[in-house]
Amino acid sequence: MTLLDRLGSTEAGWWVGRKIAPRVAVTLAPAAGYGVERIPAEGGAVIAANHFSAIDHPLIGAFSPRLIYFLAKAELLDIAVVGPVLRWLGVFGVRRGEGDREALRRARALVAGGQLVCVHVEGTRQRFGHPGAIQPGALMIAMQEGAPVIPCGLDTFGWSPRNRRKCAVVWGEPMQVDDLPRNRKGYAEAADRVGAEIVRLWRMAVAASAAGLPPELPDGARRSGINPRPMQH
Repeated sequence: MTLLDRLGSTEAGWWVGRKIAPRVAVTLAPAAGYGVERIPAEGGAVIAANHFSAIDHPLIGAFSPRLIYFLAKAELLDIAVVGPVLRWLGVFGVRRGEGDREALRRARALVAGGQLVCVHVEGTRQRFGHPGAIQPGALMIAMQEGAPVIPCGLDTFGWSPRNRRKCAVVWGEPMQVDDLPRNRKGYAEAADRVGAEIVRLWRMAVAASAAGLPPELPDGARRSGINPRPMQH
């Protein structure tokens, strides 16, 4: 059985999870999503998001109209009970600090098969309240598959179960990076392009949280609730 043959069980997990996880997420973190209309209704893509807290994955999933496969640190999948549930919900692991070819192969297969793969492109949580340097691995997936990158900026810094602050998720327009050469220089240029857009979106997310989650952002991105429906483009 191939990787894509197994998607049925993950899709079932995702749709069951959507009945529960988003409601839990916004209970723990009062939040809104913006720009969900920018997510293509179909086709493979890499979601490139910044990373501050444990609530990031649930919030991204809550404000996406489509199934997302998350690339996460492999150690999470080794935790009893938690690991199998995460796998069922579409999470697969990558060994950080190593050239994990198997994880990249799985991500490329998913994107080539028309799926969305989300990667926290800094490689780890950022501890100083600002998006960090972009690691090129996720962008390599998009470049090699000729797929767009969907940038995503999150304002979740400082959130914890004891500090249930307002949070925001802001989606950007899909970006093409397959015009760049597949070498060190090209990957660096892709990281610069996508990194700058993530920072812009993150700043808008910070402003939205501070403003009490307004119905629309200055760039026209509209607020959405959890479990939005796919929008045709």
